[in-house]
Amino acid sequence: MLDPLYHAMQSFDPDALPYPVTALRVDNAREESSELPFHRHDKAQLVVSLQGGVMCQAEGGMWMVPPRCGVWIPGDMLHSNHITANGQVCLLFVDPTITGLPEHCCTLSLTPLVVELILHVAQIANPANLTLPHETQLITVLLEELRRMQVEQLHLPIPEHPVLQRIAHALIRHPDDRSTVAQWASKVAMSERTLARLVQRETRMSFGRWRQQLHILIALQRLAAGFSVQRVSDALGYESVSAFITMFRKALGKPPGRYIAEQ
Repeated sequence: MLDPLYHAMQSFDPDALPYPVTALRVDNAREESSELPFHRHDKAQLVVSLQGGVMCQAEGGMWMVPPRCGVWIPGDMLHSNHITANGQVCLLFVDPTITGLPEHCCTLSLTPLVVELILHVAQIANPANLTLPHETQLITVLLEELRRMQVEQLHLPIPEHPVLQRIAHALIRHPDDRSTVAQWASKVAMSERTLARLVQRETRMSFGRWRQQLHILIALQRLAAGFSVQRVSDALGYESVSAFITMFRKALGKPPGRYIAEQ
């Protein structure tokens, strides 16, 4: 089966449509994840998670969204999108001349009204109908509501420094790696003190906090995809489920099951 995200964007060019706002829904009805490699377009994009987890990489880091949230990506920014197995997303494209929207990548917490308006735009079969008075009014409301959405701190900074790029991508591939700062320093031929300072300077986090933020993003993605708390805890290398739940609650204010249920 063709990769749904890749196939959808091959037949849908948002920059070719002369409308301020367009949208496309993509359902990944497969037992494996779907990924759109790094690309760019003139229009800004909001990747809305309807079901499952969504992860986007762009300049400066990685953004994760659980259901009913979205990743905002400004226009002309190189980025990639990844959705979990059986995931569903809606891609909203916004003309870069529209003002008042975020100038940087961020995760937005979306209200039910905003999600329904985006789905409505995606369901319009003939894009020319987007210029009808009724649709124009709905799009005006949608854009005004988007300007009011709350930014969530679901972001992993991935600096351009080659050492930190190497460590970040290694941890993404093997999130259960519990190597200490000293062990990582040995791997990258640095002193422990130099590496710790580098991470702090480039990410504004300690090494432990930086890795924990990655664990939170991966946990949210897998929990949203239906993985059990036990399975996620094991995948992240925690010695016990209770230790994982404690970390999650301290970071997001709620235990994993409650957080996902409320999302």
